[in-house]
This record gives sequence, C-alpha cells and structure tokens, in this order.
Amino acid sequence: MILLVLDNMAKVNSLVKMGTWKSVNRTIFILGICALLVSVATLSGSYSFRSLLVTNSFCDYVNPLNEGEARMNFEVVIRKIRQEMDELKNGTLKESSSSEILLRHSAFLADILGLIESMQALGPDVENSTVDHPLVKLNHQSDEPADYFLVEEIRKYVRVKPNRLGKQNFMGANGTFTSIGHACFAMKEELEEYMDYDVGEICNDDWKLAQKLMVHGCDPLPRRRCLARAPRLYTQPFPINESIWKLPDDRNVRWSGYRCKNFTCLANNGTRKGFFKCADCFNLTHHEMPRWIQPTDLDPETNITADFLIPEVLKIKPGEVRIGLDFSVGTGTFAARMREFNVTIVSATINLGAPFNEMIALRGLVPLYLSINQRLPFFDNTLDLIHTTRFLDGWIDFVLLDFVLFDWDRVLRPGGLLWIDSFFCLKEDLEDYMEAFKVLRYRKHKWVVVPKRDKDDDREVFFSAVLEKPPRPF
Repeated sequence: MILLVLDNMAKVNSLVKMGTWKSVNRTIFILGICALLVSVATLSGSYSFRSLLVTNSFCDYVNPLNEGEARMNFEVVIRKIRQEMDELKNGTLKESSSSEILLRHSAFLADILGLIESMQALGPDVENSTVDHPLVKLNHQSDEPADYFLVEEIRKYVRVKPNRLGKQNFMGANGTFTSIGHACFAMKEELEEYMDYDVGEICNDDWKLAQKLMVHGCDPLPRRRCLARAPRLYTQPFPINESIWKLPDDRNVRWSGYRCKNFTCLANNGTRKGFFKCADCFNLTHHEMPRWIQPTDLDPETNITADFLIPEVLKIKPGEVRIGLDFSVGTGTFAARMREFNVTIVSATINLGAPFNEMIALRGLVPLYLSINQRLPFFDNTLDLIHTTRFLDGWIDFVLLDFVLFDWDRVLRPGGLLWIDSFFCLKEDLEDYMEAFKVLRYRKHKWVVVPKRDKDDDREVFFSAVLEKPPRPF
C-alpha cells in the first residue's frame, strides 16, 4: 500500500514538472513571438513598404548615418532571435531549471527591447528627412476619400450610405454614393473650411468661398446641413407683370460681398469694376430693353452688327423652339425677351462681382448657378435652343471649348439650334476657333464676322452664328 502511494506521488511530481516545463516552453514561445512582432511593427513605422519602391534618388534625402545604424540594429535583432530559437531546438536549455530559463529569457527580451528603442530614437529623423521629398506623400492607411479630410462633416458626406434595408433601391443601387471631384482634394483646406459648421445652425457667410471652389473645379459642391443665410428684411418680390423690367428691392439681396450695395449703384455702374463682362446689364431701361429686339452696335463702315434679333432666329424653326438654356453673363434679359415669345429659357451664370443670380430670380425668371466646369444637368437630346453671349470668348482653351461644345451638343435635340452670340477673339485666332465649331458639322443658318470697335485696338473681332444640330440616326 505504501509502495502504491509512493508510486502515485512520483507520478504526480513528474506530471507537475512536465506541466511546468510545458508552461515555460509556452511562455518562451509567446515571448519570442511578441518580441518578433514588436520589432517588425517598430521597423514598419520607420520604413514603410512604399520606401522600398521609390527610386535611388529618394535615398539622397535620407540621413545615411541613421539609415546604416538602424539597419545594423535590425540585423542584430534578427540574429539574436534566430540564435535563441536554435538553442531551443537543439535542447541546450533542457538541463536548466525553470528559474534559470526565465532569467535567461528576461535578459534576452531586455536586450531585444533595448535595440528596438534605439531604432525608435532614429525613427523621427528618418521620417522628417523624407517628408519633403516630392515623390513621398503622407501614408494613408485607407483609400477611402473620407479619410483624406479632417472635418467630420465632409467625411460623413463622402462616405457611402448603404440602404437601410440592405436591398437595392428604386434606382438599382444598394447605397447612395455622394462624391466630390478631384479638384476638391487639391483644395482640401478651402473645402474643409466650407464644410466646417454647426449642423442645423445658420451657415457662415461664405458664398465667395463656395464660388471660389466652383470656379477652380470643385464643382458641384457637397451638400451641407446648415441653414442658408437670407437677407434680414426680405420683402415680397414685385408681381410678374412689373418685375421683369423693374429693378428689384435692395432689401432682397445680401450685399456684403459686393462693391455696390444697391441696384441703383449697379445700374449706374458706379464702381466700373467687378463685373466687366456685363458692365451695363443692370441698366434695364436704356441698355437691356432694346437687346435682341432692335439692331444695336452697327459697324459704321459695313453697317453690319454681330447681334441677331430674336424674331429672325425663331423664324428658322417656326413653333419648334419651346425650351432652352442661356449660358451667358447677364441679368436674364435674353430669357425675359424669349418669354414674350412663349419660350422658356433657363439662365446659367455665376455671381461675377454682382448679384446676377438674385437679379434673375427677382425678375421672375429661372437662374441656374453653374460654372463652365460642370457637365450640364440636362438629359441627352432635350433642349430646343442653347444661347451664349460674351462668355465663351478668346480666353478659352481649345480643348476646354471642345468639351463644352460636345456637352452642348449632347443636350440639344436633333434639329435644335446653337446660337453663338458675339463671340470675340483675336483675328489671328479666328480660324482656329471656327474649326472648333465646324467639328460638330452643324448646318449654318447665320454666320457673320464683324470688327470689334469698342477699343482703339483693331486686332479683335466679333463672331456670331446660328447653327442647327443634324439628325444622327446611328
């Protein structure tokens, strides 16, 4: 009986020793893995994978002393870890007690951590010496557009919004994809300022910032969840039978962003600055009322004008012109005149130094706040007429003009009219611009070139044309 008890005690002791040895081995293994992971993580913070892909010229921007020392420490860490693993495999530590093993590995890990800390001390120097290199950008861990911005509201806007029920919506998509253009990323600081507001509160008085973003290609702008500012003392607009040819009430416009502070100043052109493309278009009585109804700006030598009259153009397609777009800098007078001929015109413009959009709306017409950068928000083959005056001029790049004209062609229906009104450019550039219009192979109904005589310089000319989009059955 005593022998049986002693035998059982011996077995228990051996099991305890074996369990202790397994526990020590497990501890050693876990500590070794942790050391390896820590060293790799530290090195990855100092040396990103991207740095392996840049050209040799990049190396000139790295401190060679720090780089060599870090590489030496890295090699030492690897060698020590391999040496410790070899000793474990070969059974060198079998005869050692558990306490000796723990002391040995504590020293080993302390040695490894010391080397890692020395590499961490080198890390900031390496990082700072490479950040200014033109080929190296900040290392974003995600390709999501939202992660590029810091302001939470723009981050929320650009993230994909999945449908609540997890199914496709009536448009055939399983989420809503709100996006911004690449130019918005180039204007990160301005866009974040635009989207930095208190949700549900009054928006900042920042329409100039918004228009700056639009003009520089961040168009269309992201939606916002703040309340648009309005004039403090807004009054009811005039009745439609008065509003078209009467200056609006000054209280219906926020004037903080303009040189003139009322419509009378604009009509008198008191500043002579800020809206040079349309210096007299707020003068409804003398300047605007005769336009497209009476011949104006006749060339004294040829008795020819670049301005076509609305009745003449409408006779080209009797009864067929019903809806259209006016892409010009103006106060909506073209749309007002076309309304008298039962034609609905939407006026696209931006506020170039004056409240053009407010003026058009207060006249009882439809403004479309749109820059030349944006694709027209109309479906294909829908409009009867596109009119443009003194907007697409000799400043425009030929490639940009191509994109604009082809987009206009897209929204014009077959048989629709493109009315180019008083396009001006240098004489030497005229043929090049003519070729841009001829590429569309439209039928020519009207076509005239007249010297531009509002300056002493006779190098500029006016060009006007009425062109018809051909049917394309293919």
